[in-house]
Amino acid sequence: MSISTKSFMRYFNTQNVLAKQIPRNLKGKSKSSQEWLTRQLADPYVEKAKMMNLRCRSAFKLIEIDDRFKILKPGDTVLDCGAAPGSWTQVAVNRTNANGTKEGNKRGAVFSIDLLHFHAVPGATTFGGMDFTTTSAQQRLREALAGRQVNCVLSDMAPNATGVRMLDQENIMSLCYSVLRFALAMSAVNANLVVKLWANGDVAKLEKDLARFYEYVKRVKPESSRSDSAEIFLVARQYKGLEIASETSTKENS
Repeated sequence: MSISTKSFMRYFNTQNVLAKQIPRNLKGKSKSSQEWLTRQLADPYVEKAKMMNLRCRSAFKLIEIDDRFKILKPGDTVLDCGAAPGSWTQVAVNRTNANGTKEGNKRGAVFSIDLLHFHAVPGATTFGGMDFTTTSAQQRLREALAGRQVNCVLSDMAPNATGVRMLDQENIMSLCYSVLRFALAMSAVNANLVVKLWANGDVAKLEKDLARFYEYVKRVKPESSRSDSAEIFLVARQYKGLEIASETSTKENS
């Protein structure tokens, strides 16, 4: 059964689960730790994730995106980049039927990779402790795909923040382009792509570059994304294929 964010929000409101909780045992913790604990306890998506056996609240960002844009369907092959702790992978497995729980539907396949080690997700092939941006990691993914074309590439990757805004923006854009290059090489025609980035002056350029290869590109800020976060997502749908994209680009420049 598909997980609907709106239906669960209605349930939580009805059950009064969203009541504000007061954090305890804050003594000795730093100010930033106290603020984080307070925010976690006040966050309805944290409680929802626990009740739905999802590993992290970030799952609801992908749920919202898929509810709106229908980027995942049973039978799809999905690549999840920056997957730890595995919440996006859980959603992808459920919606593509990679675990084979939906009788009568095609069975999908989900491949997940992250620089951190993380527990395997039932129904997915996971690669922990691997840097997606390296040639060796991408070769491992190619081998695992075994000639299978990808129908959706997901990236919730973000670099470790340095505190230097310009450098952090540069680093996350670099990750986005690394994902895009791999997606262009491995995706089937009409495939979809989702990448996370932080709002900055280079977003428009990435949107334009995506539009060369995908029919539709949309900038999205899910409701479950914290309002004080600069993160946004670019959703690119219906991959044209390299040949068609190249022909279109040639015509536009002629």
